[in-house]
Amino acid sequence: MASFNGIEVPAEGQKITVEGTKLNVPDYPVIPYIEGDGTGRDIWKASERVFDAAVEKAYGGKRRVLWYEIFAGEKCFNQFGEWLTDDSVKAIAEYAVAIKGPLTTPVGGGIRSLNVTLRQVLDLYACVRPVRYFDGVPSPVKRPEKVDVVIFRENTEDVYAGVEFVSGSERAQEILSLLNDKYGYKVRPDSGIGVKPISPTGTKRLVRRAISYALEFGKPSVTLMHKGNIMKFTEGAFRDWGYELAKEEFREQIVTERETWILDNLDGNPSLSAEANARMIEPGFDQMSEKQRGEIIAEINDTVAAIGATHGKGAWKAKLLIKDRIADSMFQQILIRPDEYDVVATPNLNGDYFSDAAAAQVGGLGMAPGANIGDNAAVFEATHGTAPKYANKDVINPSSVILSGVMMFNHMGWREASQLILDGLTRTIQQKRVTYDLERQMEGATKLKTSDFAAAIIENM
Repeated sequence: MASFNGIEVPAEGQKITVEGTKLNVPDYPVIPYIEGDGTGRDIWKASERVFDAAVEKAYGGKRRVLWYEIFAGEKCFNQFGEWLTDDSVKAIAEYAVAIKGPLTTPVGGGIRSLNVTLRQVLDLYACVRPVRYFDGVPSPVKRPEKVDVVIFRENTEDVYAGVEFVSGSERAQEILSLLNDKYGYKVRPDSGIGVKPISPTGTKRLVRRAISYALEFGKPSVTLMHKGNIMKFTEGAFRDWGYELAKEEFREQIVTERETWILDNLDGNPSLSAEANARMIEPGFDQMSEKQRGEIIAEINDTVAAIGATHGKGAWKAKLLIKDRIADSMFQQILIRPDEYDVVATPNLNGDYFSDAAAAQVGGLGMAPGANIGDNAAVFEATHGTAPKYANKDVINPSSVILSGVMMFNHMGWREASQLILDGLTRTIQQKRVTYDLERQMEGATKLKTSDFAAAIIENM
């Protein structure tokens, strides 16, 4: 038996362990939870009831979660005098899976963000955000049911790495001197400086997890979202490293979009020459230099030699498609062609924007779950704020935490429980029995308290 923050771990509980990329989940796992600040208390109470009911209905008492409270945010500060205790972090690391409600970000100094701190300390490098529509939820778009995408956002690099220098500071001047005087750039001397690191290590482990998820859950495609046409050595490299990883580690299971063009042309005409194929996939082929044309022809020959036998004659159509899109165009794509995107892997800043934009189409952040996942631990969480003025009023929509629990049970391999929760939530919304945030937008809806909404979900499982 162990204890954290002076509280003993449930004696009958067992530990989830990690071997390589695989979780070993016992029948009675201990799962640490942080109830969250503000409305987090109401949301957690409701969500825990839903989780326990789903596990009981799915497994008839043969499995059960032993919930174990740990602390972060205002409750932690009031009880321990700090916003996040070392013991809470240690408990997550020890038990591999945790779930949390929304947390306050301290103002006026101290920790910049408790969520960011957890990600950095535990190396939770993949922010995973599934965005899908539930029938009946009010939406600002005409066909929200076409949105069903899982976003894998890199969590540790990009401009979020926090490498910044204040305008006019000595450090900023040192960087500016290096850029302008030594390397010949022309950056304004009064600039603040931010550094955007993107590495093959960070990129490949994220893309690996995105592709593994797509294969496990039978998704048709993974899209690498980037702004590589402008930031060639960071986001352009993200794209290139993503393709490299896909080919190196998943060659038999994947095909790139460009490879499909080559193979499809050959499927239509098996005697097609490499040069003729090149003209079909590169409209500007004849305007290229001789060297460029040679590179395209070599690419076609290499592709046919590498995967012609395994992926040709239409076999490529059953493979996981790996493609890439420019970040700004993706905001248009998610509006007008959302059903073409299944899993999206992207650097940090793009993912921040894109996940919220996608969530807006299906009902907003109140319906959007999230997770921060690393190789050794995973934290599932609400994606919205704490809304303190509604705290303890039993009115807030708990769906973000409930759907984060769906993600958690999927992560654990308890898919029967996760499906029961999805079924119950879907039916409850279709019955127009919802919390105030949805009721005010739905004609003929019945407004439920947070606790009553949870009871309706359980009833509908």
